[in-house]
Amino acid sequence: MNRSFLSRSTGGIVLVVALALTLAVYWPGLSGGWLFDDYPNIVDNPGVQPVNASLPALVRAALSSPSSELKRPLASLSFAANYLATGLDPYWMKLTNLILHLVNGWLIFLLVQRLIIAAGAVNDDSEPEEAGIVAALIAGSWLLLPINLTAVLYVVQRMESMANSFVLLGLVGYMAGRQRMLEHRTYQGAIKEHAGWSGFALCAASLLFPTAIGLLAKETAVMLPLYAALVEWTLFGLRRPGRHRDWRIGLLFVVILLIPIIVGLCWLLPNALDPSSWATRDFTLRTRLLSEARIVVDYIGWTLLPLPHALSFYHDDFAVSTGLLHPWTTLVSLLALLVLIAVTVGSRRRHPLVTLGLALFFGCHLLTATILPLELIYEHRNYFASLGLLLVLVPPLYGAQPLVSRPGLRLHPGRWALALLLAFWCGQTATTAYAWGDELRLARALAERAPESPRAQYELGRTYIIRSHYDPDSPYTRLAYGPLERAAALPASSILPQQALIFMNSRMHLPLKETWWDSMIAKLQARPPGVQDESSLLALAQCAHEGSCQLPRQRMVAAFKAALDHPHPSARVLAAYSDYAWSVLGEYALGESLATEAVTAAPDEPAYRITLVRMLIARGRLDAVGPQMDALQRLDVGGRLGDSLHALRRQIAAANSTSAHSTR
Repeated sequence: MNRSFLSRSTGGIVLVVALALTLAVYWPGLSGGWLFDDYPNIVDNPGVQPVNASLPALVRAALSSPSSELKRPLASLSFAANYLATGLDPYWMKLTNLILHLVNGWLIFLLVQRLIIAAGAVNDDSEPEEAGIVAALIAGSWLLLPINLTAVLYVVQRMESMANSFVLLGLVGYMAGRQRMLEHRTYQGAIKEHAGWSGFALCAASLLFPTAIGLLAKETAVMLPLYAALVEWTLFGLRRPGRHRDWRIGLLFVVILLIPIIVGLCWLLPNALDPSSWATRDFTLRTRLLSEARIVVDYIGWTLLPLPHALSFYHDDFAVSTGLLHPWTTLVSLLALLVLIAVTVGSRRRHPLVTLGLALFFGCHLLTATILPLELIYEHRNYFASLGLLLVLVPPLYGAQPLVSRPGLRLHPGRWALALLLAFWCGQTATTAYAWGDELRLARALAERAPESPRAQYELGRTYIIRSHYDPDSPYTRLAYGPLERAAALPASSILPQQALIFMNSRMHLPLKETWWDSMIAKLQARPPGVQDESSLLALAQCAHEGSCQLPRQRMVAAFKAALDHPHPSARVLAAYSDYAWSVLGEYALGESLATEAVTAAPDEPAYRITLVRMLIARGRLDAVGPQMDALQRLDVGGRLGDSLHALRRQIAAANSTSAHSTR
């Protein structure tokens, strides 16, 4: 076996070892349960729990996600496929995520190998060997980074990892296409560019199709053209064989990047500049931008040297920046970012991988850390961005000159530092994955990491409630009150902890404290309800509807009125109050009126119209049914509402028959 084959295979061996190690590190975490947004997207979402694989059921699953207006159908279909194969078992869903993570690690290996060679970051004499080894080390490091864990074990964030699968695939294809465009062959002294147009076609296809498909998993796939543009700027500079610029590549980025950016800004900016868009947040556009400066700097530390309490999953205890010196770290972070941006631009010619890595890191956060009124912090937002930081860190550490170099002794301080970092990342990820392997163990760990986080404290209390099985004498019941009341007392918390306390005591037939109701209603009066507030009211209304909770009606009505006493009331809250008024209060006119308002607030949500039609039929108002049925028919994409429409038509026919008999 010759040396060239061995050198080429070294990187592959390192990659296989990294993949196996990643599998072993994550395996204990697969046995854990559901968490946070897993519930509205999967557990409590009947759309991704189809009874069969019929076209209407799959269309219904694809359009069932509450996470986004774009519905993220590809990710939802993958959840539905998991459900059809293994039921509502988080183990298999997490295993699917882990396999996807491993595939992404392999794609990173392919991508980074091409980037390193294109950047000329290795010696020509050992190009295949060095590029393969460094690429495998970067891929292995990325697979084991603690900050990437939530994209694997947090089931719903398959949306993030799946979208980035297409991003990585697109970048690999773009690199292959550009390298093909730069090839030229001579024939009788002339340059033949037969590979040029085929390479350009590969570049265009690698950006258009993966972006379009990736968007069906999550909106972050829209960043693929920007990443490719950063690769082009750093490594290729619009070059073609010879000294000329390649107008085709320039035109490609005008069409798929520049024009969409202009259109996107025209669409997003009016909403971002409208103060009402931030009404449900505890920050404004200005304070968000100031805060994100600190957060992006924190992301760098959390990626490379995460302290035990840094990656706490819940970050709702973050103090928003209100000025450059409030807190003072805001100004320091802004200055640090300016320095890094200067390094990004200034090192392009001498250290292209440093420039590319920093550019990819910053580029990734342009979507989620700027003008969109999203929540401030999520660790999974670094799933792609962390690759950029590793491009900056790993190659110089691996290629550092030996501190001592003589026959029989070569001491590489950079490689020792890299080995220690890999061991640290592996240990941190293994420890956290072990915690994720048990719901109570995870809840305790996260509550300890973030003692001031309302969500972390609520989740611990909720987990105790689940373990209590609603037994008043269970030791878990007594343990639940502490974290829930701590969470309820925190001013930035939603009404989730109050709802959990009321729900638990009502289910156990224990007294309900008036202070729980008072604080819940006060929070609903103080600000428009967020998603968690809406879910809390929905849970209480459903519990009362099912007869499992005996709740004081005047308190429930006061809570609903407080939630709706804001501009642009939520369709979910209107629908929940409608159901409560109809099924619990027996106020049918109020129930119908609220259902009509819910339909007006969310005209494209068929569930609200279906409820309204049932109410109209029950009240004998058949003359008002027709327009609603027509609207439902228009919403019946792919037959997803077929069963519901058939049931409604039978009810209408039965009501018409009864009406005809009564008039005889």
